[in-house]
Amino acid sequence: MEIFTLEFWTTLLSIVMIDLVLAGDNAIVIGLAARNLRKEDQKKVIIWGTVGAVIIRVLATMAVVYLLQIPGLLLVGGLMLIYIALKLMTDEKEHEVKSSTSILAAIRTIIIADAAMGLDNVLAVAGAAQHDYLLVVMGLAISVPIVVWGSTMVLKLIERFPIIITIGAGVLGWTAAKMFVKERFLADFFVNPVIKYGFEIFMIVAVIAAGLIIKHKQAEKRTLQEGHA
Repeated sequence: MEIFTLEFWTTLLSIVMIDLVLAGDNAIVIGLAARNLRKEDQKKVIIWGTVGAVIIRVLATMAVVYLLQIPGLLLVGGLMLIYIALKLMTDEKEHEVKSSTSILAAIRTIIIADAAMGLDNVLAVAGAAQHDYLLVVMGLAISVPIVVWGSTMVLKLIERFPIIITIGAGVLGWTAAKMFVKERFLADFFVNPVIKYGFEIFMIVAVIAAGLIIKHKQAEKRTLQEGHA
């Protein structure tokens, strides 16, 4: 993908958006793992834990970018992204991470927890990157420092403006649609640009609508349970 094109920069923006929305809570892991250390050690743990997590994240994302070139995996990846988008809109996440008193133990906890929690992020970024490794590196280089050092700000923004989550789910829906469109054995269905872009718009609307419906039903269920309690 040419670097001086609208497609490149819109894709890069979508990768950064995906990273911020999906990885915002990963930053909490860093704080939880290091909270029992001395102040002077916390900075070391945050830096080295983040370095380790980023290296693993980049390598994993590049591996997934390569794997998505295998026929059929773009379709599977797209379906998984739709699931992730709905989960993003409807899940109430809890963070149960053990704190450590050892620097090495805390760094290890951060890397392992981030790797486990970052699987959805890796898939989403790989799908959005469309086989472009430069986009993967640039997207992570921009968003990871924001997530780590500005985690509190990112989380406060999400709490204050819940629509950010909805926009993030829409971006994931759009990424899933682009993966479907790029799938080799589905490509013939999307030769017509009207059908192609119409399908992408439909997927964005469908994912957001489905997420809102599920969320509404969950709220109704909670209300009924509270009424019976």
